[in-house]
Amino acid sequence: MQKLTSQALCGVRALYGEDPRAQERCEALIGRFESRYGRAPQQLVSAPGRTEILGNHTDHNHGRVLAASVTLDTLAAVAQNGTNTVNLYSEGFADPFCVSLDQLAPVKAEEGTTASLIRGVAAFLKEEGVPVAGFDAEVTSTVFRGSGLSSSAAFEVLLCAIFDALFGGWRLEAKHRAALSQKVENRYFGKPCGLMDQMASSVGGLVAIDFGAAEAQVESMKYDFAAKGLRLCVVQAGGDHENLTAEYASIPAEMRAVAQALGGEVLRDIAPEALLKAIPTLKNRVPDRAILRALHFMDEDARVAAAFEALKKDDLGEFLRLVIASGESSWKLLQNVYVAGSENREMALALELSRRMLDGRGAWRIHGGGFGGTILAFVPEDMLAAYQREMNSVFGENACVPLDVRPVGAVCIEL
Repeated sequence: MQKLTSQALCGVRALYGEDPRAQERCEALIGRFESRYGRAPQQLVSAPGRTEILGNHTDHNHGRVLAASVTLDTLAAVAQNGTNTVNLYSEGFADPFCVSLDQLAPVKAEEGTTASLIRGVAAFLKEEGVPVAGFDAEVTSTVFRGSGLSSSAAFEVLLCAIFDALFGGWRLEAKHRAALSQKVENRYFGKPCGLMDQMASSVGGLVAIDFGAAEAQVESMKYDFAAKGLRLCVVQAGGDHENLTAEYASIPAEMRAVAQALGGEVLRDIAPEALLKAIPTLKNRVPDRAILRALHFMDEDARVAAAFEALKKDDLGEFLRLVIASGESSWKLLQNVYVAGSENREMALALELSRRMLDGRGAWRIHGGGFGGTILAFVPEDMLAAYQREMNSVFGENACVPLDVRPVGAVCIEL
């Protein structure tokens, strides 16, 4: 197995800590690169997954979000190859992704594929004046698809960081890489998305994002929950995400309908007091559920700001109270815990079991889009083993994934 140089080992330890498994993972990845390409890679590039701490369904109506990068990541060993073709092998895929950069316009047939992301990142970087050319890459990831930690955003940010590291001299700001990655997902991959996932992965640490201005305002901070005796856990409760497009789309649509009924475009345009005052007239203009969802937006938007301030003051009790309130609001007002008419209540069960175990000591809430998928819990360290056993016994082996906040976003390590 290829051994890391002392300089590279320092970089790996700075990123992953002293865990020997991290060093072994990096050395194994380098070894696979050398076996495949017959030469050594130049750099390791890493982009983390992300977790949504607060701000459930606020971004699309220009609200606030509190997110964090996590210690699970997508990692690549890379080197320039002197051609204009990207060759990328990813663990778990039998065939490589080979993309010629001679043609950088969107290819309709590529939508929804890895090739579209590679082409899109190269195209937008070239527009920015960053030189792009071919490279070889060997990729591995602990941010698995379906984990609720945004594997797609981590991969997009990774690609942007690879090009920037190999050809751009690491010239782009982290926020700029995030915005570029979002454009790629929207225009090349063909999936409308907000900016939260890419921003959290690219910037790193705890990230408060305000989408109220034309350009998202981002403030980051480092906060060590583990040092306070708390662990983040994502619980994969399950549920089928197929055929839920209408459920997801109804939330921003109903929120916007309320805003437009009150003379705005999105709910961030409307003052909370104006919404409350208008409910008697709104009752006959929009569905009741739309009003409830608008109320959730107003409360959740305020909670994000309050939670960030609580962490700045190291008021962990207030922060946990706000996390619980967020989960209750998603259940009662936003109504994205389960699909109406379905007997399946996986997320509801995960939330209730978490409440019974953690009440008074931790916190729990919906994580992400809802209607199935994952919940987020803050678990005291001395309860972690018991909480994992309970969640895994109900939802399956490894359903509960403990996490830590990673203090940095995308990084490159010279080899």
